[in-house]
Amino acid sequence: MRRPMRSIAPVQKEGPRINREIRVPSVQLIDAEGENRGVLNIADAITLAEEAGLDLVEIAPNSQPPVCKLLDYGKFKFSAQKKAAEARKNQKTVEVKEIKMRPNIDDHDYDVKMRAMRRFFEEGDKVKVTLRFRGREMAHQNLGLNLLWKVRDEVAPIAKVESDPSLEGRQMVMILSPR
Repeated sequence: MRRPMRSIAPVQKEGPRINREIRVPSVQLIDAEGENRGVLNIADAITLAEEAGLDLVEIAPNSQPPVCKLLDYGKFKFSAQKKAAEARKNQKTVEVKEIKMRPNIDDHDYDVKMRAMRRFFEEGDKVKVTLRFRGREMAHQNLGLNLLWKVRDEVAPIAKVESDPSLEGRQMVMILSPR
């Protein structure tokens, strides 16, 4: 037994419909200068666009009737691409940097970790402070907690606690984010 053939869905075009792709009887027309021309028959709107050497571009397809504008579609598309590229360029991705410590960290090592942490905050990144316990250190979790509170107090002017210290197995974790 053969399966019935499925109908293929029409390919959906990216972006607004232009010229003859607009399939409505009438449209609200805005000319090249931005003047509202009122509601026109679609054939008249396309004729006006061709006379002006421009394209009829559907700006607001969901309104009644749809709003169309006379403009150069190539320039319109190019400027839209430029805006999108500019928005991507200005976008900042926030990363989570990790600083690993031990409960009995030496003063100099602690200072080095704090300098790195400050640099991460200046770059706009979040910091995950991980305190690792080994062997008998698990019996002295209060030392680790005190160290994390010391870190929190030291970076308080430039960062805030996003998640309080929590114990995950043999690690105590605290997440800080820049203010």
